[in-house]
Amino acid sequence: MYKHFLWFIITFLGFGAHSQDSQDTTSVWLKRPTIAISGFIDVYYFYDFNRPSSNFRQPFLYNHNRHNEFNLNLGIVKVSAEHQKYRANLGLHAGTYVQDNYYDEQLLLRNVSEANIGMSISKRDKLWLDVGILPSHIGFESAISLDNWTLTRSILAENSPYFMAGAKMTYKPNDKWEISGMALNGWQRIRRVSGNSMLSFGTQLKYTSAKNVILNWSTFVGTDEPDISRKMRYFNNVYGQFQVTKKFGLTAGFDIGFQQFTKNSPKFNAWWSPVLIGQISFNKKWKTAIRAEYYEDMRGSIISTVSGGFQTFGASINVDYSPIPLIALRLEGRLLQSLDPIFVKNKALTESNFVIGASVAVKILSKQ
Repeated sequence: MYKHFLWFIITFLGFGAHSQDSQDTTSVWLKRPTIAISGFIDVYYFYDFNRPSSNFRQPFLYNHNRHNEFNLNLGIVKVSAEHQKYRANLGLHAGTYVQDNYYDEQLLLRNVSEANIGMSISKRDKLWLDVGILPSHIGFESAISLDNWTLTRSILAENSPYFMAGAKMTYKPNDKWEISGMALNGWQRIRRVSGNSMLSFGTQLKYTSAKNVILNWSTFVGTDEPDISRKMRYFNNVYGQFQVTKKFGLTAGFDIGFQQFTKNSPKFNAWWSPVLIGQISFNKKWKTAIRAEYYEDMRGSIISTVSGGFQTFGASINVDYSPIPLIALRLEGRLLQSLDPIFVKNKALTESNFVIGASVAVKILSKQ
């Protein structure tokens, strides 16, 4: 049977190639791709007023998560090939973000940020297949701090995938709409959880208007456990970004997820999180952003604490100075207020946590 399946795939690809050849596209494939080499460096210092006994701050945070020391949050070197018919990316990274967020991965894969190949599989290049280690399809905040309105990430971003491994099919009928479907190794996994024989799946529907409005809905369906204790997870992420005026932008996001109590259980635990961020651009060099957020995970499905659950409000304000778009000095103050004493302070537990921090980040771009 596998021979028939293989023959079908070869015939399908061969038909696509023949169809494109009939339109004299062989010469298009033979054109040299554009090669780009890029880099990113984010160096930071944070001071936690709870003064933890170690330099490690919070187990549910993965960026800028060291206390009272200068450190590298993220350094990336990336090589990209871009062609009308195919694309490829290979990125290597290091920093405290990598130490914290890739801890469960194999040692040799922890320093790989991206390793993927994509190919156009339609005549007009509207349908693409990308395979490998890819950026996550979930959320509006990435690991690249300069791409985000705030220096620190929202709690919902820190506790949903930053990366994924699998295959992604993307259909882009025009400049406004993008539709994707994915088969994944798991919830932010390069390798599947040991003992898990099931793939996970995701979808994304994204709309971008000509008036700087972005609307997005992303999903995840799967599990993050071995077969013997498999609890199904269903997750939705929705957000909108609006450039209300030339100087004021607004981002509104909402996550909600459900996970089975136990294997095959009809009952589910739920977690959810709203976030609202406003950004003001005073001029080309100075910006500020204010964030309000809440995260509730009563059963510890995603964030477990000494009290069992997690109910936390957050507020932050940051100021950015950017002499050119590729470099920025950023300052931020952030307060987290929990309904339960979950933060360590002087070897005891308290309901609040306040930090101030600074970062200098730069993007390095080169093309040939």
